[in-house]
Amino acid sequence: MNKTHPQRNGDVPAFDSAKSFSEERDCCRPRGACPGCTWRRACLAAAALLILVLALAAGLAAALGLLPRAPANRFCATANNRTGFLCNDGATCVPARRVCDGVGNCGNGEDERDEFCGDLPRRLPGYLVFRCGNPAYWVYADQRCDGRNDCGDCSDEMGSLAACPPCGSEWWSCSPVLYEFCSCVPRRLCRDGIQHCLGWSDEYVCRP
Repeated sequence: MNKTHPQRNGDVPAFDSAKSFSEERDCCRPRGACPGCTWRRACLAAAALLILVLALAAGLAAALGLLPRAPANRFCATANNRTGFLCNDGATCVPARRVCDGVGNCGNGEDERDEFCGDLPRRLPGYLVFRCGNPAYWVYADQRCDGRNDCGDCSDEMGSLAACPPCGSEWWSCSPVLYEFCSCVPRRLCRDGIQHCLGWSDEYVCRP
């Protein structure tokens, strides 16, 4: 025997003309199920359309440059023409030696993120790194040819890979007696009463 469910008014479902428009609209609310509710479908469709519009707007804003995006190439040159790291804003150029120094120099701190600083120098972009004569040691690229013996063996100042130009106008060319320098000393040290060059030229020839 088939089971049937009794219905009011015979076998024809009753139509309640007193049911209000607001009651029908309540089907969109999560408090009750309403099989076949057209308003629920309309609400879901509207929500999906809103999400799609927001996603398209965000994509368009990124495409037009209204939202910051990480530069594909972070190489840049600082004001004194030294190698630098380009921040996400596409304008700020951080000197190489200030990347992963524990201080956020970019607006969003991208120069200190683990993707670059988690395993130094392996994760750093190659252009930020200079390998010393001893491959076990490295310095930042902007320390190359800065007049100082950063590698400890002067390979960053006199090595073939360094390819440094002659001493600039602010330097005095000589054979330094201090291991801090390699092939020249700062002119500010000239005639200061202390020997900095092997032949004393910093005291008798050089002028600040």
